[in-house]
Amino acid sequence: MIRSINDPEHPLSLEELNVVEQIRVKVNDAESIVGIEFTPTIPHCSMATLIGLSIKVKLLRSLPNRFKIDVHITPGTHASEDAVNKQLADKERVAAALENSSLLEVVNQCLSTKSS
Repeated sequence: MIRSINDPEHPLSLEELNVVEQIRVKVNDAESIVGIEFTPTIPHCSMATLIGLSIKVKLLRSLPNRFKIDVHITPGTHASEDAVNKQLADKERVAAALENSSLLEVVNQCLSTKSS
């Protein structure tokens, strides 16, 4: 579901940039939990929150409502990982971000499928 999400700064997908990898995706169907660790391309990546938000939105739109979605940065791979993880875990902040039409437009661009 998330392999084809576009990177906001590069003309490649998150999978092509190794930002998301299958080994860092955990699904517990019995407990209705999906956990995703993503690895920004550089430790000071300014797009880390946007990338995490794009992953979270894709899963929120694609999975049944019963799933709890946990998206966070792979430990030790980003200078501001605690702050970014806190933002991504805060339902109210995520909802507020998605009410911002400019930000939502960028998220939707990341989620749009590339035309070949």
